[in-house]
Amino acid sequence: MKRLCYVMALCLLSSLFGLDQAKAQEIDTGYNPNSLRPVHESDIMYKKRLWRRMDLREKQNRPFFAMNHEISRIIIDAVEMGLIYPYTNDSLNVRMSKEEFFTRLSLPDEEAFEDESDFQPSGWDEPENDQPVEQKSLYFLPRQVSVIEITEDMIFDKARSRMYFDIQAITLVIPGKEFETGLQKELGTFKFKDLVALFKSQPKDAIWYNPYNTAKHLNLSDAFELRLFAARLIKVENPNDAFIADQYPESQRAGIIASQRIEYELLEQESELWEY
Repeated sequence: MKRLCYVMALCLLSSLFGLDQAKAQEIDTGYNPNSLRPVHESDIMYKKRLWRRMDLREKQNRPFFAMNHEISRIIIDAVEMGLIYPYTNDSLNVRMSKEEFFTRLSLPDEEAFEDESDFQPSGWDEPENDQPVEQKSLYFLPRQVSVIEITEDMIFDKARSRMYFDIQAITLVIPGKEFETGLQKELGTFKFKDLVALFKSQPKDAIWYNPYNTAKHLNLSDAFELRLFAARLIKVENPNDAFIADQYPESQRAGIIASQRIEYELLEQESELWEY
């Protein structure tokens, strides 16, 4: 009996060790699982994480925000249908529930309901043509979700001797102008890999609208690949996790100028790396 118990315990330990070893091998592959085109860590000579703010109402970004083809609409509809799911932040470790996502998308109470003096209970003063009264939306409209924050890695691949911008995540943001407090609200963050798959599965809806040739619209995934967007640099990876604007509190203009300067410095990194 003791011999049998010993054998069973040994088998159990072996199986657990095998599972842990297999799990470790699956995780420790040397590739970033969130990258669309991952570069092996042994080939990464230089890396910086960047955060960018993309205002969809800017002229260059309007093709991402065409009427009824807004990128925010595509993503929100996909969450509602359960095609993709959001995360709580760009670490992409904790999923957000659909309920939490739409709670964040909900209008503030004072905006969601009309004033009581305008409220008409059902059955009072119904229209003679019996047409239903349009109910006021309880959520922000997709066109009000007009800001995107892009999280990406700037990587120099020594095997290919070139610099890559590897987008990791995209965050939907309701800008501060939509709130009395003036503070923006993040709706949710999405894996860029998941969004690319979503965009490619909806070629007629997920389009980058070409205003110069409507026969040549692009898929949203291709537009990101070609970097047809304008997105201001707002943060570069740093020990204090500080935004660029936080380092220049004296004026917003100083922060914008610093952002442009840092952008140029980062682009110079590629030529400087050739000197090593």
